[in-house]
Amino acid sequence: MMQWLTELNPIILALLATLFTWGCTAFGAAFVFSTKKANQLVFDNMLAFAGGVMIAASFWSLLSPAIERAEAQSVPAYIPAAVGFLLGGLFLLLVDRILPMINEDLYFKEITNRKAKHRTAMLVFSITMHNIPEGLAVGVAFGALATDLTSSALSGAIALALGIGIQNIPEGTAVSIPLRREGMSTRKSFFYGQFSGMVEPIAAVIGAATVIIIEPLLPYALSFAAGAMIFVVAKEVIPGSQERGSVQLTTMSLMIGFVVMMILDVALG
Repeated sequence: MMQWLTELNPIILALLATLFTWGCTAFGAAFVFSTKKANQLVFDNMLAFAGGVMIAASFWSLLSPAIERAEAQSVPAYIPAAVGFLLGGLFLLLVDRILPMINEDLYFKEITNRKAKHRTAMLVFSITMHNIPEGLAVGVAFGALATDLTSSALSGAIALALGIGIQNIPEGTAVSIPLRREGMSTRKSFFYGQFSGMVEPIAAVIGAATVIIIEPLLPYALSFAAGAMIFVVAKEVIPGSQERGSVQLTTMSLMIGFVVMMILDVALG
């Protein structure tokens, strides 16, 4: 399987990986067809597990390779890693200032009134903007394979896509089910729930192509993606998984996710 994958263009791999993450968003949104109420405890633990995977992947799949590649450049290796990492967090901080993450009071209140179209459009646009860095992170990880086509690098990129995909399942549900609960049709609720995932394949292709064409940017791009991922985990994934009170259980789920990703990366590397 790995042998076949290594023969594919990294941009194609990035596209395939983010089609998977988009599919996970659609899978989560599809729960609207069976229920108006999600099993919140299950989704909280899925979100926490994905957070652990994303934290581990941010280091082993993004930050550590960034430092290794920066060692071949004229500047100290820690500079691209530090600059890129902080820029990734700063970028999402600015995005979050303009478009706050999902806020039920803002987006779902009176969704059936005359302002429904505006609220829905803002909801989808907000989540879409926050999914761009996730797509870029996957794209950069696969784009790096153009200069380091090893099984460990490939497995790290795949694990990163897997973690983001798991995180996208409850995200899709978090959009579609509240929309359905507030009166929108099932099909429209599903459509809007999965819609935000469409941007990830586009962002991934752009990210992969950019680091292949401009190779010196690779350490900065990998670190940027790591910073963006850690920002998402710290600000949204962890608080979102614990806001309903299952703190101890979700904390253990996060740690298990971290360990699973660590084992995959170290064992396959």
